[in-house]
Amino acid sequence: MKHLGLLPRIIIAIILGVVFGNILTEGWVRLFVTFNALFSQFLGFMIPLIIVGLVTPAIADIGRGAGRLLLITVAIAYVDTVAAGLLSYGTGSWLFPAMVAHAPHVGPVAKATELAPYFAITIPPMIDVMAALVLSFVLGLTIAYGNLKTLKDVFADFRTSIELAITKAIIPLLPLYIFGIFLNMTFTGEAYRILLVFAQIIVVIFVLHVVILIYQFCVAGTLVKRNPLRLLWNMLPAYMTALGTSSSAATIPVTMRSTLKNGVSEGVAGFVIPLCATIHMSGSCMKITACALTVCLLEGLPHDPMLFLNFILMLAIMMVAGPGVPGGAVMAALAPLGSILGFGPNEQALIIALYIAMDSFGTACNVTGDGAIAMVVEKVK
Repeated sequence: MKHLGLLPRIIIAIILGVVFGNILTEGWVRLFVTFNALFSQFLGFMIPLIIVGLVTPAIADIGRGAGRLLLITVAIAYVDTVAAGLLSYGTGSWLFPAMVAHAPHVGPVAKATELAPYFAITIPPMIDVMAALVLSFVLGLTIAYGNLKTLKDVFADFRTSIELAITKAIIPLLPLYIFGIFLNMTFTGEAYRILLVFAQIIVVIFVLHVVILIYQFCVAGTLVKRNPLRLLWNMLPAYMTALGTSSSAATIPVTMRSTLKNGVSEGVAGFVIPLCATIHMSGSCMKITACALTVCLLEGLPHDPMLFLNFILMLAIMMVAGPGVPGGAVMAALAPLGSILGFGPNEQALIIALYIAMDSFGTACNVTGDGAIAMVVEKVK
């Protein structure tokens, strides 16, 4: 299993959860409920540390150097990421309620919600989520503008520590955690309905990420007075590379080559493409927003426009922490999912499973859009 990628392991975990949910007795299900209770406590403890450990050095790196060009690039990337989230919410508000309403209901949830773990351990987080975010901004900006090299090195090491915790502990245990979630849901009778709804949502998300790329290159093409479809075609190597690697960082050389082919100068491409690989997360923001709205509809949670506007604005900031770590984007998103939308461990696990299932498409959307931003920066700088 360790030689399989994360996505195959997640898929296997979901399938096994559905299969064994129809086979195992209540005692066995409670065993996995116990594991999930412990893991969710650990995850809750880690979320503020993930924010401080990943966002602080990211802001410290972004906040220094290139002055006006930096501000322009950051502003465009942030606005585009927020726009993708708003497009996702608007489309989801139009389509998703009918999809959820027409999904089959297989009976009331009774058994699994009453199951309790054999034992529980409370692990309170060291700091509140919002306090962690504010602390990250204060530390990141003061490190950047005060040129505090020693403190920057400390947080670089702290980031390495957090990345190791994510890659060596959280990510390897995610399939088992998600197995427990779907085992519990199958024991309840809700798994079939949720899987059917998510299958429809994945189709909508795929169409949305194509729409996002088209509007990005239409804007860029209008500014530079070139055919947007030709510009998008030139970025196809970057799209396919990201689709295969699921890594923004690994795709940077291909993205730069494709961007240069679209007429962007080497200086602008060399600055914008690596920076946007860190801060431009339109595809990821779109996916997480759509998934979050779906879960809100399934669970009967509030999903009014102002609530989601607050969520999207915060999510676009949190996304900065994501690209350097496998699964880091969705891990960083757990904080606003919990603090703003009120998602518990089960809802967060569903978001993780659905996000990972479409990870490569989100990455491809992110890096391809970086080429459009580079053309816009080249024009307005």
